[in-house]
Amino acid sequence: MNAVEVASLVVTRGKREVLHGLDFAIPTGQVTGLLGPSGCGKSTLMRTLVGVQAGVTGTVTVFGEPAGSPVLRPRIGYVTQAPSIYDDLSVTENLTFFARVLGVGRAEVARCVEAVDLVDHADDVVAKLSGGQRSRASLAVALLGSPSLLVLDEPTVGLDPVLREELWGTFHRLADDGVAVLVSSHVMDEAERCDRLLLMRDGVFIADGTPAEIKQQAGLAESADIEQAFLAIVRGDAA
Repeated sequence: MNAVEVASLVVTRGKREVLHGLDFAIPTGQVTGLLGPSGCGKSTLMRTLVGVQAGVTGTVTVFGEPAGSPVLRPRIGYVTQAPSIYDDLSVTENLTFFARVLGVGRAEVARCVEAVDLVDHADDVVAKLSGGQRSRASLAVALLGSPSLLVLDEPTVGLDPVLREELWGTFHRLADDGVAVLVSSHVMDEAERCDRLLLMRDGVFIADGTPAEIKQQAGLAESADIEQAFLAIVRGDAA
C-alpha cells in the first residue's frame, strides 16, 4: 500500500521552476531516504507532501486525499529543519500543548519524550537546550498520536553518532509497525540505513531503488558507498 502518490509534480517559486515533473510513490512500512545536495529541492518536496508549499501543479495524494487536506493533519508527523517548538516553554509543556491540539492523552507526552531520549531534560526550557536537543524535541512533537506518515527534514543534523543510531532504530521500528517514513539528508553515509532511496539533484530524481539496486545501476560493487554511486550517476559513468 502506498501512503503517498505523486504524478507530474511541478513546483514554481516566483519565475523559477524548482521541481520538474516528478512521479513517485512512498509505500507504508518502509524508511524511504530522500538524499541529495543542499538546494536540490528536498525541503520543497517535503513541504509539498504536507500541503504547505505554494506554486504546486500536478497530483499529490496522501492516503487517498489531496495533500494538505484537514483530514490528514492527525495522520502526518512533520519535522522541519528549524525546530518548530516554543522557546519559552519546557519540553514537557511543548508536548502537552501539542497533545491537546491533536486531542491525544498525556501518556503520549511521556512516551514521545522517552522515544527521543529527553527524559533528563523534560522540564528544561527549550531556549536553554542545545541545538541537537531542540531538534529531538521537535521530533517528539511529530511522534505524538502515532502518525501514519512521518516526514522528517534532516532530523539527525547536529546529533552525536550514538543518538543518530538510536533514532534510526526508532524510524525502522515505526516502519515495522506500518508507518511510512520519509527522511531527507544530504549526508550520504545515512543512505545505507534506508530501505529505499530517492536520489535528487537539481529538482529531479536521478535514481530510485534500494541501496544495492542504485549501486548496481551505477556499475559499482555492493561494497561501494552511495556517494560513489551518486557521483557516478551524475557524471554519466553508470553502466
